[in-house]
Amino acid sequence: MSLSQPEVPARPGALPHSSPIDADGPRVPLYTPEFAVDPHQAYREMRKQHGSLVPVDLAPGTPATLVVGYRTAVRILHDPEHFPADGRTWQRDIPADCPVLPMMDWRPTLLRNSGQVHARYRQAVSDAIDGVDLHSLHRVIEKIAVPLINAFGATGSADLIGQYALPVAFAVINEMLGCPPEIGGRVAFGLAAMLDTVEAEKGNILVHEALTELMELKKAEPGDDITTRLLRHAAALTDLEVLEQVMVLYGAGIEPAQNLIANTLLLMLSDDRFGGDILGGSLSTRDALDEVLFTDPPLANFCISYPRHPILIDDVWLPAHQPVLISMSACNNDPEIAGVEYGGNRSHLAWSVGPHACPATSISYLIAQDAIDQLLDALPELRLAVPSAELVWRPGPFHRALAALPVEFPKAPPLHF
Repeated sequence: MSLSQPEVPARPGALPHSSPIDADGPRVPLYTPEFAVDPHQAYREMRKQHGSLVPVDLAPGTPATLVVGYRTAVRILHDPEHFPADGRTWQRDIPADCPVLPMMDWRPTLLRNSGQVHARYRQAVSDAIDGVDLHSLHRVIEKIAVPLINAFGATGSADLIGQYALPVAFAVINEMLGCPPEIGGRVAFGLAAMLDTVEAEKGNILVHEALTELMELKKAEPGDDITTRLLRHAAALTDLEVLEQVMVLYGAGIEPAQNLIANTLLLMLSDDRFGGDILGGSLSTRDALDEVLFTDPPLANFCISYPRHPILIDDVWLPAHQPVLISMSACNNDPEIAGVEYGGNRSHLAWSVGPHACPATSISYLIAQDAIDQLLDALPELRLAVPSAELVWRPGPFHRALAALPVEFPKAPPLHF
């Protein structure tokens, strides 16, 4: 079959719909504060009106197709031949000031390439990550978490985003990458701007400048860290290629890790099914993490691909070279797979699947679980300071991220190592 022909035939008697990109009527905007308030209701409406493939806008005037059907998503994620991650043809027609472009433009990374190029990058990154000592990482997280808890433990209140989840994620990724906090701070600030799509290009420039400094530092002072291992890998990555892989790791290591910690804490503190049980020890933090990875994954809509040719999927024509995003959040909650047990279930798409699946899932689980356990062990009577309905979610088409997580607790004495 020619690649220019539809790979998936329409059902007998079905009439193919037009492309979601060219759909009649308004596309669903994913970037608004209104969408951030209750995306799950929006996903239900999308599915009711459009089925598994939904016309959306990632930014004003930036159309895409959002996949909200679980089985359709799995099929696409396992088919990089027809759905490659390289969007260079698409971005030729995208204005330079498009707010989502820095998150979507082509780069020489494992995230934005397919085939042998992707395999080369992924092998280097996987090998560099595999060099992380998970036993030592437990101790690293404790050393990071305890001073943070002590800093607010005597006050009786805290914002667990700004005072805990973010600094934990930030310090842990800096440690693994061998990056000084000052450089890492600029990276974190720039990446947050890119994900929020606010001054995204300035954020992109800031990240590149900071990581260039890190590269020069690691050449002069190599260490037992991911950046050094990438620089020395047998794949012989160029400096730019190493920089771009490190940027991907920062992007995956700060914002999603912060959101996973915060979203899990929110579940544990606000849901009557979990609050008493988990804090009482009958259910584990890992069970809560598994549920959040199904219901509110930290990266809600991503895994971007660009079909090589027009292709018919679920009776819908997807145009060539136009972005197709997987809604991990919507797909995990697809009624077709409803009723799954969350605890111990790894069938969610929060880490993606297929050749572009996350290569650092074990580390991600460890960081989130240890950070949460350290906090709840120290402050077992932690409670939300405001009703969960009053919490504010940061707008943006890609993440599921709280702006703050205010909590209260009885004042506690300092912890000691």
